[in-house]
Order: sequence, then structure tokens, then C-alpha cells
Amino acid sequence: MVLLALFLAGPPAISDDSYVEEIQKYRESRVERLQAPEGWLSLIGLFWLDHGENDFGSASDQAIVLPRGAAPPEAGTLRLDGSEVRLVVGEGVTITLDGEPVGDRVLRDDHEGKPDILRLGRLSMFVIRRGDRFALRVKDPEAETRREFHGIDYFAIDPAYRVEARLESFDEPKKVQISSVAGTTSEMLVPGTLAFTLDGTSYRLEPLIGTPEETELFIIFRDETSGTETYGAGRYLYATLEDGRTVLDFNKAYNPPCAFTPFATCPLPPRANRLRVVIPAGEKRYGDH
Repeated sequence: MVLLALFLAGPPAISDDSYVEEIQKYRESRVERLQAPEGWLSLIGLFWLDHGENDFGSASDQAIVLPRGAAPPEAGTLRLDGSEVRLVVGEGVTITLDGEPVGDRVLRDDHEGKPDILRLGRLSMFVIRRGDRFALRVKDPEAETRREFHGIDYFAIDPAYRVEARLESFDEPKKVQISSVAGTTSEMLVPGTLAFTLDGTSYRLEPLIGTPEETELFIIFRDETSGTETYGAGRYLYATLEDGRTVLDFNKAYNPPCAFTPFATCPLPPRANRLRVVIPAGEKRYGDH
């Protein structure tokens, strides 16, 4: 009965002033990350690699064309062989990794952790893996999307959209295939179903994790504001699981990177996470790509 009472009581009480301050600081930090020299706003290219050689540079005949003036005409080659991407740097070209010049080497992608981040002048580049496909992601601090960023609009902060949820765990996390806006799929795990209540009505969401041990839940959802007041493909939310419970704070719901750049590979919400309710909390629509 004690546990039931705690669940019905909702999240721990907080003062309105401290809560508003918390959300404002969260929003400021979010914008700072977006605007960072290598944040999502600096992304200028997503180049899918073909098997074999993929040359790159600023010349128009390169397979991967980099900004003129930011890279030499012929900077090097990325050779895709199976699941291995090998960098071959062009003669007289300087590309660095961790501050040291590199030449011929196999690159670590982002599949199992931090990828090798290459530096070519002001540009940064790294290989990503999505399913069985590989791509080169390129960032430029002088990107137009970064220079012309006009801020984020938000719904008014409302503590009513900070709710407690109970995880109804599966016996074993189930494997699911999550589609992306880029047409790729990736396998993730669903540990169970999050049950929560908004305005007296019960809802459920399926959170995602990468490994069975993870306690940070990644939630991709759509609601009745999607496509009108908020980004059409849905929004993202993180929550920390503790003793089978978590707090879903929709005031921290945020736009996926593809709201700001056409070069992201944002995962899409699973069918179970398409909520038939208006959630006027968190970030509003920025743009569509």
C-alpha cells in the first residue's frame, strides 16, 4: 500500500520557482550544445560511402565534395571494404587525429563508442555506421545553419507535464528495429512499458536502451502537436530509471537533430509511442528537413 500511495502521489514536490529555474538552465545548456563549434548546427554533410574508393576534396569531381576554400581539391580517399573504412591521405595534405598527422589507417566508426575524429583545416570528419551502411559526417563551424540559428521556441513551463512513470518490465528486453529518417534501421532494446497518467488518463510508452544494464531511457514519441506546433517526426526525451520508476518531464522534450539539419539520421518513434494526446510542453517546431 505504501508503494501504491507513492506512485499515486506523483513526483517529489518541488517549488515552482526552483522548477522554473531548473528548466531554464536546461534550455540554456541545450542551446549552448547546439551552437558549439562542433554541435549539430555545424553539420554540413552526410556522405554515404560506396564499396571501394570514395575520394574527397573540394574539387567538383570528387565523390565527397567539401567546401571550397576549406579543403584542398583532392584531400584523400576513404576505402570501404566490408565493414572496414580505411583512410588514405593525399600527397602533401595534412589531416590530424588527436592532434597528430595521420596517413594510411583504418578508422573507428561510431558503432561501439567514440569514432575517430579527423581534422582537415577548420573541418572535422568522422565515419558513422547505420545498419550495414557507412557514411562520412562532416562539420564546419562556419556552417550557414550555425551562423543563422535563430533560437528555439518553447511552450510555457508547466509542472503538470512532469509525471512519474512505472516501468512494467518484460521478462527479457525485447529487440526492436528502429527506422530513421535516412531510411536505415538499427536494433535497440525495449526493457518494458512505461505507464503514466496525464490529466487523469493513462498512457504507455516504450523506452529504448542499448544494453540490458542501462538505466538511462531514451524515449522517441509523437503526440497530437506533431506536425503542427512541434516537429513532425516527433520529439525526444531522456529519463533515468531507479527502482522501477522514473520521472517523465515533457518540459524537457526536445527536437531531434533533423529539425535543424538535413544531414542527421534521426531515429523515428515506434508505433507504440504515437500518443493520442496533446502535450503542449517542451520545444516547439523549428523546421523540417
